[in-house]
Amino acid sequence: LKAVVLVNSTPCSVTCGLGVKEEQLCQFSPAGERRNCSLVLSRCLSDWICGLQHLVVPEGKPFRLTCLSRDAASREGQNFGYTWRFAPGLITTNDVLFHPFRNPSPSLSFSPALESHSGTYRCDVQVLSSFQLVKRIYFGLRVIPGDLVGLDFQRSLTREQQLAASGEEPAGNATGPAERERRRRPWEEPWFHEAALGMGSGVILGILFSFGLCCL
Repeated sequence: LKAVVLVNSTPCSVTCGLGVKEEQLCQFSPAGERRNCSLVLSRCLSDWICGLQHLVVPEGKPFRLTCLSRDAASREGQNFGYTWRFAPGLITTNDVLFHPFRNPSPSLSFSPALESHSGTYRCDVQVLSSFQLVKRIYFGLRVIPGDLVGLDFQRSLTREQQLAASGEEPAGNATGPAERERRRRPWEEPWFHEAALGMGSGVILGILFSFGLCCL
């Protein structure tokens, strides 16, 4: 009799919810020899709460939200049920603000997307046989007018911002001769040298005077 043992496995394909992983199964003889190894795909479950995804879609374009990947949904075994809820006009994860949204499939299509579709969609995935919740995800959807999508970013900047973006230095930060004159350090000023010379002369005279007193 040969036993089948899991000898290797890849990480789960997702970091939350239901995903798939590849496993290597091998048979072992009583002598410990590995034979007839095979690779199989199996479902894996990470943290079932997937949090909030922020999405921005231009109005008039088709768009689809997918609650569960096709690979995870098509694996043999458990069957799943999908429950969608909608908070119109809000980007939120406060479950009190959601109301039922009839859609029994794992994806939700907009053909086309309209501004009225903006809001947060929540999708729950459950195992039908046990009602176990295996995934909850929120989609924060903003549908914006199509004429706002192609705005020229450079035209929205001030002159100083355009210069900074292009690597040039704005006029207010110029370092020409006049600006360097205004920014001259204190020790570069003429009065600083005069003061230093006066202080140095005073110190030398004081030392000579003290030395003369000692010699008397």
